Amino acid sequence: MEDFNPTNYFDQVGHSEYQRENFDAFLRKVGFQYNIPSIHIAGSNGKGSTAYYLANIYRARGLKVGLFISPALIKINEMICINGQDISDDQLTKFIFQNDKLFKKYSLSPFEMQTYIALTYFQQQQCDIAIIECGMGGEIDATNIFTPIASVITSISLEHTAYLGRSVSEIALHKAGIIKEEVPVITGVLSDEALTTIVDVAKSKNSKVVVSVEPANVVYNNRGYNFTYLNYVNLRINTPAYYSMKDACIALEVVIKLMDNFPVSEQEIHQGLENTHVPARMEIIRNQPLIIVDGSHNPEGVFNMTKSLLQVAEDRPIHVLFACFRDKNVERMLAYLGEFTRDIVLTTFPHDRARKEDEYNLYLEDFAYQENALSSLQEMIEQYPEDCILVTGSLAFAAYIKNHLI
Repeated sequence: MEDFNPTNYFDQVGHSEYQRENFDAFLRKVGFQYNIPSIHIAGSNGKGSTAYYLANIYRARGLKVGLFISPALIKINEMICINGQDISDDQLTKFIFQNDKLFKKYSLSPFEMQTYIALTYFQQQQCDIAIIECGMGGEIDATNIFTPIASVITSISLEHTAYLGRSVSEIALHKAGIIKEEVPVITGVLSDEALTTIVDVAKSKNSKVVVSVEPANVVYNNRGYNFTYLNYVNLRINTPAYYSMKDACIALEVVIKLMDNFPVSEQEIHQGLENTHVPARMEIIRNQPLIIVDGSHNPEGVFNMTKSLLQVAEDRPIHVLFACFRDKNVERMLAYLGEFTRDIVLTTFPHDRARKEDEYNLYLEDFAYQENALSSLQEMIEQYPEDCILVTGSLAFAAYIKNHLI
């Protein structure tokens, strides 16, 4: 057991093809039961940040809080944690050994295995509440196997179109699949097309929809934001990412909606927000040069991220190291980044979905390409010691760079 590596197990044993009927059959076989009060979060962007804010607010209340997020940035264990403590290697290994034969028999994907382990772990550890982030979509997502106390849809944009549909309304319909009978729905600010779809599904389930509003009295200082949300004044988040403030507002709406059963004081809300650190979201990992890693991975995410970029960079020139997955809309992402700098270096990184040089062909006249991301970053660091270097395009890429710099 000492030499066993859980990450290798999921990679080697897990099936890449997702077949929900296999997972359902597995759950029936093991007699899966789950009754931890849980908040279920779907969305194109902002799922992880919203989940972190919720977890920390309820932790500030003194509750035992389970958190299931994806993907892992550095180690698979970080996907499953209770009160900020990742599941241990021994605990994860024990779950794998106990279920190995059935995992293989039912040809489960890595995410299905991880979902089952996370929810079973939270159940065994008797969490007071859990925050569960969808992997992709909603309706057929592996996490959609319980009835939550609140369904949250943070944002909707064109993503994973091969799986979720080619229009905003189709994608919204997939994400609305997490809505359950008479369970409240909380959303971020959505387009009319997306919101109409969400409201229609909610009505069919006798569920009420609450839409978060924009923060007020926003002041940027010390690489963070002070703001007001409804009756909560002088709130603080310690991140330069403007988009994270909107995620915090969604979390606040959830807390307000659940206040009767899960009361939280204003002081605990302040404490929870201020203590939240979301990795690889406008995360500053070095000050000279100023190096920012950001996991924005679609046009909406990159656009929202650039709203904070000039503020954080101040007067520093901006240089971008960019890599993304091959199924992403690279043209629009580069267009948004190009509004702030023309010094964009395209690259790749060790991942089977990472875009390679020949897949950047349309953009090589405008931007340089370097095969080795780490060498390219080192060149930037040496060449621009007083400037700002932004690493972005993929959460996996941001994690890869961060892991090698820290």
